[in-house]
Amino acid sequence: MDGVPVRVLKPITYMNRSGAALASLRADPGFNPATDLLVLVDDFQIPCGTFRLRGEGSAGGHNGLKSIEGALQSRQYARLRIGVGPLPEGADWSDYVLAPFTSEQIEQIEALMPELVAAVERWLREGAP
Repeated sequence: MDGVPVRVLKPITYMNRSGAALASLRADPGFNPATDLLVLVDDFQIPCGTFRLRGEGSAGGHNGLKSIEGALQSRQYARLRIGVGPLPEGADWSDYVLAPFTSEQIEQIEALMPELVAAVERWLREGAP
């Protein structure tokens, strides 16, 4: 993309085993997660229609990010958290994130797509904020 080589990895495991998808990258001696990895995840703790891009941080309770941190033995990698929240009162988080989007959520995510694409392109050019 714009002269930057890009690999897209999509785990075929359950989300809480996402770190396994990084095996090929970890085997590459030139791979540096702090500069070469951007992980996109859904996050029910962030309002739907919003996102947050950070260069490092904690998993914040997200099991997929916990798995990635375990595989990398590091928290230093960029993550783009895409809001799908809030979690409805009394709802089970696993049922909620596995349920289909409502029509309102679809509209919110579709409206957010240009900003998400721009954030990924900016990360490719400039790195994490």
